[in-house]
Amino acid sequence: MGTHVIKMPDIGEGIAQVELVEWFVKVGDMVSEDQVVADVMTDKATVDIPSPVAGRVLALGGQPGEVMAVGSELIRIEVEGAGNLRESAQPAAAPAPVAAAPNIAPQARVEVAVVASPAIKAAAVLRAAPVAREANERPLASPAVRKRAWDAGIELRFVVGSGPAGRVLHDDLDAYLAQDTSTSVAPASGYAKRNDEQQIPVIGLRRKIAQRMQDAKRRAAHFSYVEEVDVTALEELRAQLNQKWGESRGKLTLLPFLVRAMVVALRDFPQINVRYDDEAQIITRFGAAHIGVAAQSDAGLMVPVVRHAETLNLWGAADEIARLANAVRTGKATREELSGSTITLTSLGALGGIVSTPVVNLPEVAIIGVNRIVERPVVVKGQIVIRKMMNLSSSFDHRVVDGMDAAQFIQAMRGLLEQPATLFLE
Repeated sequence: MGTHVIKMPDIGEGIAQVELVEWFVKVGDMVSEDQVVADVMTDKATVDIPSPVAGRVLALGGQPGEVMAVGSELIRIEVEGAGNLRESAQPAAAPAPVAAAPNIAPQARVEVAVVASPAIKAAAVLRAAPVAREANERPLASPAVRKRAWDAGIELRFVVGSGPAGRVLHDDLDAYLAQDTSTSVAPASGYAKRNDEQQIPVIGLRRKIAQRMQDAKRRAAHFSYVEEVDVTALEELRAQLNQKWGESRGKLTLLPFLVRAMVVALRDFPQINVRYDDEAQIITRFGAAHIGVAAQSDAGLMVPVVRHAETLNLWGAADEIARLANAVRTGKATREELSGSTITLTSLGALGGIVSTPVVNLPEVAIIGVNRIVERPVVVKGQIVIRKMMNLSSSFDHRVVDGMDAAQFIQAMRGLLEQPATLFLE
């Protein structure tokens, strides 16, 4: 028997360190060739690390949340044959160097965009028979599965995992939720006293989100500007277009109209469509409108980019937004689709509230927030009428954008949305 050492692979792009996010194996487990053994995260992507060999896990080289150097020892596996660890070069009390770098093919999955991206798998995961779990054993699961279980009020220790080493997968949660409730333990009374606590390490994607948000708030001089918009005419136009063209071209949401309004307004306010390199002290203005559209996934908020939005009509923008949102939800968004935005649009739809204060997506200098549409009485030409009203709650980097420019830009968008025919005048 020999020992095969897997080193932290060079993921490219000049990255020298990566964060160990999660182990999918433990000491003593048997692993098969190409089985994913760990997740690691760079500044831009979460990556699956597969094993190039089959064998038994001897040692793990780090703990989740630990930042490890490229080339450092990740895992030791006992294998048939000589392995790649030269025993003669092994120090008495320290890991020995590896004779040759293992042939690992890390699989990048999702870029961390504005706020976000983890454990969304694009690589196939090997399936195994359900594995029994000890009473006090912490179940293996990806951050996305843990979040979903938490949101659903499921304790993962009660869910039988069918993944490698008993890892709990989304399918396992589906099976648990679908089981006969008559066989389930009756829930405690809603008035029962609770003293349970749960420690949740801030690692992986959640750490990246926290770092990006903290960095944005620390570096950018945020200021927000809120304006209400009468979208009655816009909603009437949208309903008419959907009635006539919805079956053949697809239903239009509000987002394509907002994208169009941003594109048209940016023609007169190019100082808003910029990226600011505060280290080099350079502002880059873009003729192209690469609009990031915030999208929610099981992993958290991600921002795919509608590239060259200035070239798209309403249905072209709608199709691209839908395609990107689906790519995010299914974990198939590429790095190119999650980078390069010049301005961001964020909306919580029906949960949009009345006012919000979105955080600028550095190195951009503006983010346009959309609140929910509500019907309320409004005075129009001396008469009280019921109108559909919506607020735009937007934030800007005051280091680059003057307050007057920000206000005028939002007023330009307001005018376009309240008179929707002007969205299409050239």
